[in-house]
This record gives sequence, C-alpha cells and structure tokens, in this order.
Amino acid sequence: MTHLPFILPLSSSRPQSRQHRQRRLVLAGTLSALALALTGCAGPQLADHADETPKFDLQTYFTGDLIGHGMVSDRGGRVIRRFVVDLRGEWHGNEGTLDEQFIYDDGERQQRIWRLRKLGDGRYSGRADDVVGEAVGQQAGAAFNWRYTMRLPVRGEVYDVQFDDWIHLIDEKTALNRAIMSKWGVRVGEVTLSFTRK
Repeated sequence: MTHLPFILPLSSSRPQSRQHRQRRLVLAGTLSALALALTGCAGPQLADHADETPKFDLQTYFTGDLIGHGMVSDRGGRVIRRFVVDLRGEWHGNEGTLDEQFIYDDGERQQRIWRLRKLGDGRYSGRADDVVGEAVGQQAGAAFNWRYTMRLPVRGEVYDVQFDDWIHLIDEKTALNRAIMSKWGVRVGEVTLSFTRK
C-alpha cells in the first residue's frame, strides 16, 4: 500500500470542553466546504479536452502489457516514494481486468487488480480490493478522469483518501497520469505516473 505522511492534526491529547469541541467541528466543516468549493472552481474539466486528439479509449490503451514509472509526493511537493509498475490488461467484451504489479524504491511489492466495466459514451466503472465502493470514469478527447476513494495505511492506521485521477494520452504508446489525493476536502499529496505500451 502507498504510505502517505499526513501533516493534518488528527487528534489532540488535551481535554476539551464540549463547547470547544463543537466549535472545532464547525470550523473543520466550514474549512472543508470552502476547500471543496475552491477546488471545484479551479479544477480541470473534461469538456476542456473534448477536441483533443488522439482520442483516448481506456479499453484499447489498457490491453496487453504496459510499464509505468511514477512517484508519490506529499502536499508540500516533496517526493516520498518512487516506483515501477508492470501492467497487463485483458478484456472480454465490455468486462476487463488490469493487473498492476508495483515495486517501490524501498523494495516493497504490491499488487492491485482492477475489475473494469465499459458503460458506453466514454464512461467506465471499476473496482479493486483497496478501493471503497466503485470508481467512476469518463473520457473526453485525449483525457480520461477517474474518481474514487482508496484505503491507505498511514502510521499504523487506515484512512479513506479521495483520488481525482487524470490520464492524458500523448500518442498511441504513451500516456501521462496525475492523481491528486485529498482528505476532508484538503489536498494531501499527488501521484505522477507515465505509462508506456510494450
């Protein structure tokens, strides 16, 4: 699993009055709503890529063998992990699997198997063992956007972290992937990844 150093204060050892705790919860809720509103306004939109070519088709691109090279950055931009991933995609009709075999710079190995479904009109859904519920994706032009929640272990605890995951097709062999990670509406890190079809 990807390990992320969260810098957000998750707990406090000082006793707090009920009124103080309520004020903190209201403040946290207000800040989260503001962060969501700001990222919603400033974030990329699929429609911005509708006229780009070559057109990105997830099923076509992720068929066969690929290799990826990537890194994980914390919210300050510091690179905290680097990795190589071997991928193999197979499709039977509109149902597919994407087997990802990760090797991290510290020697850790990890496997994730995505179970994918093509829904039509550029839309896809996906599931994996460490993904909460279902990932939803949409293609437009040369871009593809995944949104999902992943369970990530951090310092002995497990957190549900939201991913806003963008893949941009460069040519028939190459794609670039950038995933923004957030928790409680606050950005906590980023994954940058290049894919190459073998």
